[in-house]
Amino acid sequence: MPVTVAAAATIAPTTFMTILTGNTAVSTITPPVTGTHMLCIVPGTTTGFTTGGNVVGGTTTTASRATLLVYNPITGNYTLVMGVTG
Repeated sequence: MPVTVAAAATIAPTTFMTILTGNTAVSTITPPVTGTHMLCIVPGTTTGFTTGGNVVGGTTTTASRATLLVYNPITGNYTLVMGVTG
């Protein structure tokens, strides 16, 4: 079952899929595991990802549409793989 967390500038998911509540843009994601991995973030409302933390690139998200991100442990950054908007 997916975990639900409040949207904030920094989030700390604990499972592969995380549902966000609220509409604060995310700029930093605390990795739940070490090494390369992928996360699926599903916003409950329209929000987004912004630069300034460890998320590379920014995007606006759409409620209930999954966004996939891959973590690169060499750079310490999450890169957007896919985000469906509109």
